[in-house]
Amino acid sequence: MDFASLMSKEISKAKSASPAPDQKSQDKKYVRRADLEAARVAAYNEEQARLARERDERIAQKRKLEDEEADRRREREDKKRRLAEESRRRREEEEAALERERRKRLGLPEVPPSDKEDTKEGDEPEDDDLAEEELVEKLRELNEPARLFGETHRSRLRRYRRLVQRSLTPQPKMTDGPIPTTLEPVPEVEMKISTTLPKDTDGRKYLFRQLASYFNMVLAEWERALARRDVSVKQSLQGRQAYNAMVQSRENLKPLFRKFEKVDVDDGVLEHVVEIVHKAQLRRYVDANDAYLRLSIGKAAWPIGVTMVGIHERSAREKLHQSDQQAHILSDEITRKYLQSIKRCLSFAQTRWPPDDQLQIMG
Repeated sequence: MDFASLMSKEISKAKSASPAPDQKSQDKKYVRRADLEAARVAAYNEEQARLARERDERIAQKRKLEDEEADRRREREDKKRRLAEESRRRREEEEAALERERRKRLGLPEVPPSDKEDTKEGDEPEDDDLAEEELVEKLRELNEPARLFGETHRSRLRRYRRLVQRSLTPQPKMTDGPIPTTLEPVPEVEMKISTTLPKDTDGRKYLFRQLASYFNMVLAEWERALARRDVSVKQSLQGRQAYNAMVQSRENLKPLFRKFEKVDVDDGVLEHVVEIVHKAQLRRYVDANDAYLRLSIGKAAWPIGVTMVGIHERSAREKLHQSDQQAHILSDEITRKYLQSIKRCLSFAQTRWPPDDQLQIMG
């Protein structure tokens, strides 16, 4: 065998033993990092797309369930409303039939048909309807908003008619003063209050007018006295505290004025308030302060020390807590505040209208 045939034989063996290109790529020992990163990014994008599709499917399914539930709820509400209207109509027909039978039995004339039978509840007659532009102009003339959020033309028309009806109804006139009230003020010469409480309603109303006029007069004098101070005194700490006390007293007396307007004041409180004002008008401020203490603290005995030792009770222990001797100022917060404001008005009154007897000055 010559050299050429031997070489050709070896070359053919090498060609037959060489692997295919795909197998070479599979048997690679090393892979580029860019290829790995590209594969990772492609897998991540595919996973995110799959999650987004699943999320959209869940949202669509949830929205579909909510729409179905809303439709079922709407159908139930419509059915309830139809049943209610049907029952109401039947009840009205039965009542009308009974009324016709009763009138026929008694020989009375038939009931004339009402014009509101063909009109639904809450609807307005068509002949009283107003144009949209005219309705808006009328509402603006009344200083009312022309349109509210979600308001229809019919509801806007009903609102306008309510406003017109309210304007035609006479409203009680509010008096000018530190505390506006519907009680008509009395002249200063008629503010003299008696110690006896009137029993009739008219007498109580006049008494409440006197009390409201007196407290408004004291608050007005108090406000004018604070306004006449120097600017340095107004801006000082004591000056600001005095003004805040006046404002707080004016606000806390408003619930008492509302009770005066309704003629709804407890006799236990009213009796002491009348006594306080009566003594203050006589400039007997110490006696007025004693009446205030009886109203605020009361006459109940205050236990000092031990009230019971073993089986032995303290003497007169049953008198420690009696309902008729409890303080009214502790009943609720509103009562406590306006009684405290009455005490502040009493303290100002003795500086504005000092007593002739120096022994009647409160400490």
